Amino acid sequence: MAVQVIVMGAAGRMGSIIGKLVQEDKDMELVAAVEKEESLSNINLKPNLITSSLDKAASKYKEAVIIDFTYPEVTINNVQVALKYHNKMVIGTTGLNEEQMGFLEKSAAKIPILWAPNMSVGINVLFELMPKIVEMLGELYDVEISEIHHKFKKDAPSGTAVKLAEILARAKGFGKENLRYCRQGIIGERPKNEIGVQSLRGGDVVGDHTIYFFGPGERIEITHRAHSRETFAQGAVRAAKWINDKRPGKLYSMKDVLLA
Repeated sequence: MAVQVIVMGAAGRMGSIIGKLVQEDKDMELVAAVEKEESLSNINLKPNLITSSLDKAASKYKEAVIIDFTYPEVTINNVQVALKYHNKMVIGTTGLNEEQMGFLEKSAAKIPILWAPNMSVGINVLFELMPKIVEMLGELYDVEISEIHHKFKKDAPSGTAVKLAEILARAKGFGKENLRYCRQGIIGERPKNEIGVQSLRGGDVVGDHTIYFFGPGERIEITHRAHSRETFAQGAVRAAKWINDKRPGKLYSMKDVLLA
């Protein structure tokens, strides 16, 4: 049986690509496309249902996986609808605060939810490799992160950069208080137990992330560049297929998908 999918923000940059990939996949069915009322006419997809109401779509297609790349407040509302009808969810929304992430984790005990700040296969492989690199390089190497995104991105730093920073901090035995998201003025010598994260915005950059390891007499730079939003959309489609037969219990991640 084909995996049923409801796409949120179906007229947007990510939603339209996800919807297209779902429609092209013989193992999936785009049952509904959801968008704001004023943008419904901009949807270039042919699902069974086009609507501005997720409640309407979810109540009709209770077996469907909801794919959500929207905004934090919208996503939280969408999770509440999914809880009502017991839909499964794949979420790529970034900029969620601690309270909102806590809500996702609690909701994941009731319905299957996968959340990832970046669904590209490559970046998730980097998430797994970073602790090993930190372990091999030892304490002499300082770690910094830079990220570049298009001028329309609303949150900074990117969710991917935050995730990388948290992974690297844990690997070095640091806490969140050791992450520095901005430097300005007379800041003094760089503390040894610090990881800096810098954000650049401009043009139409899909997403660049670079991790720097500064050591004595050498520097290592590891860069991931997303050339197209399709790489994120492909990851979301893969995640939707994976979660379709999963049970609730924990907040799933792309690591679960890749190691399946």
